Amino acid sequence: MIKHILRLQPLGKELRVNDQTPLIDVLHEFGIEFPCGGKGTCGKCKVRLLQGEIKITEVHRQKIEQLGLSSDWRLACYSQCTGDITLEIEQFNHLILADESEYEFIPQKGFGVAVDLGTTTLVAQLIELSSAKVLAVETLLNPQLKFGADLISRIQGCMDGHAAEMTRSIRSSIGIMTELLLQKHPVEIKKVVIVGNTVMQLIFSNCDVSPLSMYPFHTDNLGMKTFNSKELEWNFQVKGKIQFYPSVGSFVGSDILAGIAATGIHQKENYTALIDLGTNGEIVIGNKHRIVCASTAAGPAFEGANISMGMRAVTGAISSLNLIDGKMEASVIGNSIAKGLCGSALIDAVSILRKQDLIGMFGEINSGEQLIQLSEKVSLSQRDINEFQLAKAAIAAGLTILAKNLSISIADLESIYIAGGFGSYINIGNVVATGMIELPEKKIHKMGNTALIGAKLFLFSETELTEDILSKTRHINLEGDSNFQDIYVDKMLFL
Repeated sequence: MIKHILRLQPLGKELRVNDQTPLIDVLHEFGIEFPCGGKGTCGKCKVRLLQGEIKITEVHRQKIEQLGLSSDWRLACYSQCTGDITLEIEQFNHLILADESEYEFIPQKGFGVAVDLGTTTLVAQLIELSSAKVLAVETLLNPQLKFGADLISRIQGCMDGHAAEMTRSIRSSIGIMTELLLQKHPVEIKKVVIVGNTVMQLIFSNCDVSPLSMYPFHTDNLGMKTFNSKELEWNFQVKGKIQFYPSVGSFVGSDILAGIAATGIHQKENYTALIDLGTNGEIVIGNKHRIVCASTAAGPAFEGANISMGMRAVTGAISSLNLIDGKMEASVIGNSIAKGLCGSALIDAVSILRKQDLIGMFGEINSGEQLIQLSEKVSLSQRDINEFQLAKAAIAAGLTILAKNLSISIADLESIYIAGGFGSYINIGNVVATGMIELPEKKIHKMGNTALIGAKLFLFSETELTEDILSKTRHINLEGDSNFQDIYVDKMLFL
């Protein structure tokens, strides 16, 4: 297959990609957001073409003109790589919110590093604090993956005697990422902010995770953890603090705290929700007066862990499915041969198969077969459909119970933000069609990596922002609700 060189500025990255690879497939891996979900309406994914050529369709041209952009600009969500090109990533000049407004921040001297420590992937950005500009980005897979893809496996790994190795490896990885940032920009780092789920925080901080392995799955060790370069065995100095921000609850970490900050839930008059569909599934509902949150067992299905041909959103994964003239058409990340499907395509598949009446209301394959072919080499099994039902029911039940705790209904929500690794690809219409979120499409917005956006916000504040959020946030145990099982089973149905 033909390959092209794609250079990204100011990141200093040089990539080799397949011919006709959509830019959205490449750029989302560097923490770049697509607020409107790739519709070409917000203009926030605009890139300046410095060298080479990107062919544009008439629709793309109209979008560029409507946004008032000159001829050297392209929208990444409408662009493909068909030759060697060099791009300037405009989005890195500002921190943005899902409603497309810019964050207000107080300029400071110096430089900071924001880190999203995910269960699967790590992202670090070097930020110029005087302008909030992102100077460089590094990404890595979490080295703890060899101990399992999910949080329960990581906890078990610690209890099996691997805790020290897991702590050492994750500290080393983030140190290496930061060193790579500094190789591109040899500056003095003023502050490092790290966010992640509760298990990742405890492992990084060399704290005991065993309380999370048994009922009632509770730990009091949720607060801010502060370090210096020496104790982390990093080969560079940080002038100020290295801080792993506090968790909200036993399975609701500082990544969700950052998500609340990024979406501004804590400042809104009307009730708003945040759903993070990462390796674990977390849900938040609240406003400026009160916030409730919970974790669910939705994440593994959407990240492919429990799906027979499931994959993360990487090259070879089907990212979306569409019904065209009665035939299922697949879009594959990296414009390559389909090897499996990621969470967004799983949602599409179930929604389309329901519309075609190939799946019944209880999730059964109506033909009686155990497999449904989605493409030449990728299929969906009866077990996969059942796994999806469990995941979508967990989200729907979580929303219902959290809303009930606030004495409101889901219909009272002004908007819902969806965060998570496959947020750029998710089809909101299909999410609604499956019954996962029982709200009109216009109220649902994609937001990408809210954890990283929030971590950048924390670089510009001390503790007042987090204290404000934590003071009004309450963690809810969904299974503790007397009606949980009834609600959960009801939400498994396809109506």
